Amino acid sequence: MASSSIPAGAHGASGDPTRRDFLMVATGAMAAIGVAATAWPFINNLNPAADTLALSSIELNIAPIKVGQAITVKWRGKPVFIRHRTEKEIKEAEAVKMSELPDPQTDNARVTDTAKKVRPEWLIIVGVCTHLGCVPLGQNPGDPKGEYDGWFCPCHGSQYDSSGRIRKGPAPKNLAVPDYLFTTDTIVKIG
Repeated sequence: MASSSIPAGAHGASGDPTRRDFLMVATGAMAAIGVAATAWPFINNLNPAADTLALSSIELNIAPIKVGQAITVKWRGKPVFIRHRTEKEIKEAEAVKMSELPDPQTDNARVTDTAKKVRPEWLIIVGVCTHLGCVPLGQNPGDPKGEYDGWFCPCHGSQYDSSGRIRKGPAPKNLAVPDYLFTTDTIVKIG
């Protein structure tokens, strides 16, 4: 009757697991799987929606945009300004002294794609004022462009130059430059 002296649930005399040990491990494993299965829908809900992922990048043919013309496209729910700048706009933007800028940034830094290719004739910026999120005017012919031949935010008077840099008004930062890449001479991928 040596087996009757071993308490229930304890290992046998040789240290082998008993049936109760197996049931405890199996129950714990099933509980962990149940918690993971219950939590997964909540965790998965934090991922971006399919329509958001579809808009995460766009490709555009910019060949039809003439010199001096600007277009607005929508990317991630925001307006993106694409301007085919004139030689005059490029020279004016390059000539600005950094000491005159509230948020100093060279023109070259604003017209360089993610592959470090500089294209000064193409300016691609997010068209959202950095003060309170308004959409500045200056894309359409006849729109006020402010004193710096760029964009003008009518809500509080922020003025941006032809490189999208803040020059006057309450906006603290330049208009944002999104990640973009010229895949060919006429195709640009934003995002």
